[in-house]
Amino acid sequence: MYRFPVVSVVSVVGLVAALLVGIEGGPASAAPTGVPHIWPTPQTVQDRHGTVPITPVAAVVAGPRSDPSAIGVVRTVLAQAGVRAVTVVGDTTARPSAGLTVYVGGPSENAASGQALHSIGVKDDVGGLPAGGYVLGIGTTAAGQGVAVLDGVDATGTFYAAQTLRQVLVPGRAVFPAVAVRDWPVMAVRGTIEGFYGTPWSDAARLDQMDFYGAHKMNAYVYSPKDDPYLRAQWSQAYPADRLAVLSTLVQRAAANHVQFTYAVSPGLSGCYSATADAQALMAKFQSLWDIGVRDFAVPLDDISYTAWNCPADQAKFGTGGGAAGAAQAYLLNTVQREFIGTHPGAAPLEMVPTEYYDQADSPYKTAIRTQLDPGVIVEWTGPGVVVPTIATAQAAAAAAVFGHKILIWDNYPVNDYTTDRLLLGPYVGRAAGIAGSIVGITANPMIQPYASETSVAGVADFTWNPGAYDPQASWTAELNDLAGHDAGARAALRTFADLNYYSNLDRRQAPELSPKIAAFWTAWERGDSRAAQRLGDTLDAVAQAPGVLRADARRQPGATGSVAADSAASRGSTIDPGFLADSAPWLDATALWGQADRAALRALVDVRNGSVARGITERQQALDLAKQAAVVTYHGLGGDVAVHVGDGVLDTFVTNAVGEVDRALGIHAQRATAMTSMSQYQTNAPANMVDGDLGTFFWSNQTASPGDYVGVDLGQVRTID
Repeated sequence: MYRFPVVSVVSVVGLVAALLVGIEGGPASAAPTGVPHIWPTPQTVQDRHGTVPITPVAAVVAGPRSDPSAIGVVRTVLAQAGVRAVTVVGDTTARPSAGLTVYVGGPSENAASGQALHSIGVKDDVGGLPAGGYVLGIGTTAAGQGVAVLDGVDATGTFYAAQTLRQVLVPGRAVFPAVAVRDWPVMAVRGTIEGFYGTPWSDAARLDQMDFYGAHKMNAYVYSPKDDPYLRAQWSQAYPADRLAVLSTLVQRAAANHVQFTYAVSPGLSGCYSATADAQALMAKFQSLWDIGVRDFAVPLDDISYTAWNCPADQAKFGTGGGAAGAAQAYLLNTVQREFIGTHPGAAPLEMVPTEYYDQADSPYKTAIRTQLDPGVIVEWTGPGVVVPTIATAQAAAAAAVFGHKILIWDNYPVNDYTTDRLLLGPYVGRAAGIAGSIVGITANPMIQPYASETSVAGVADFTWNPGAYDPQASWTAELNDLAGHDAGARAALRTFADLNYYSNLDRRQAPELSPKIAAFWTAWERGDSRAAQRLGDTLDAVAQAPGVLRADARRQPGATGSVAADSAASRGSTIDPGFLADSAPWLDATALWGQADRAALRALVDVRNGSVARGITERQQALDLAKQAAVVTYHGLGGDVAVHVGDGVLDTFVTNAVGEVDRALGIHAQRATAMTSMSQYQTNAPANMVDGDLGTFFWSNQTASPGDYVGVDLGQVRTID
């Protein structure tokens, strides 16, 4: 499904007022009010203070090498704006003298684009920009003709210019703003790695993700699902013809979106590093993927042991220990680099994931990689830990030094294979802009749920394109709004739902927008504020109703057949992606139940205070029953059935506290104990098991405790313990 994240000026004013972009000819300042905000934030935007009408009949000027995908995007944008007829003419033929004319392609694609820029007073200075850079100029000629020029430094840059053209279309009006954008990516590699454990994405979902990446100017996708048997357990075996055909379709879709499809095969579970036959098998596997268009290859050697060899010959040749493992891996990779990458013109640099793939402390293993691995090989690194809240500039520089190679960050966010009870829908945070000086880019490991991953992956796109201008909250808001479409109710419901699934290792706050409202309620309630319950009741109603609003808004759309086949703006503008709803189904179910439970608990509080005791007791029990139902909503996946967590520590705590207040008011002295923890649970070993009275159940976390983590019990009242 192709995305049209058109963000109206109205929707972002106030949300991104602090987000800065460079203005040509001057210092950085606020985004021009006449130009809708562009994502990722461009390097320079010049608001030329005017509009260019989009005429019912328009022309596209394309050279013989103009990017077909860019032309497709332009045609779709023009159709979205109401253009009834589009004439495509060559760059050396006579061009229409009236009506909007769009020039597609920079100097390497379209001989007419430079003069067209000159005709609207925009400098043709695309030269010198890095790969993927572009100039987009929109203006009016002296004769009054509207012109838009997509001037890419290469075909990819032209495609990105088309994506920017899509975003600057003024919603609801058949006009473009007069604007000059000069833009380029800061990081060379910007994408994802499907590298999680668990059920791999479906082929249809992967195709949709390629379109999403293209629309967000991401250029890399690493195919590395752990449960594809032909990548790990059966790495040396050739793909069956039908499976190879499916991969070929995916490679083609990636190419249409200017996404580099990287094939990553992992021989470490059974391979013999010193065996010529195994090296040949690895290269034969690569050749089979080369034949269907793959030009990027990786060899992940993560999550394996280097204390036990797979063949006696390796120990005889390399010895034992971490240094020996590094030497053995370098030996194999050097062979692949020399005999495959080096003999295939057009092949991208080989990538590898080291067995010691995190931290930046030196070791015998890292020394071997630094000193023996071919310098052309790119090393992937997850940061100072496996799933880390922050990556500092100095840490990235240290990693580059200790590995002695170019570093590509494999970022384990928003991946959730280690915490399958959660959706991780919060923004992408914690990465210092300065890391760009030490790395070639970032590939983020997404969730098991592909469509739900987009709320965070869009932030990765924005950060890697222009880290200095990245505003996590503004980027997150823009992606939520894009996913929800133009309907205000759907936008509010999606934000409510995302807030309840905010918690992650990157930011351990849960429901940061709801939590202060509940805290404010208790303060006002204790003061006797008669309106406190109404204010919170409206908020809790929104929580309970959010899943229904989102589901009611969904209508299945025609599937895209390529990067240039798209849904109409009218249908996309008010539709939640059905893929997102399918991914989120258990969490949506739990949200509805928790919202109802909290609402019932609030009503019980109010009724008991107002003297409607019988009704309050009934509502108290309703709250407990609904909370019990919410707590057992399960997701079936990696590790079996796990109870999902939504707004935990916020929604559940409100029920507990409210029922406790009701009990105290009624003189019920039940000794209620509530489990508390900042850590996520493993499978069904929930915190509540600590206080369920059953010594055979317990809380078990799936993460290592960090400073500030806690596990405890709220006894519900002051009690003497020993």
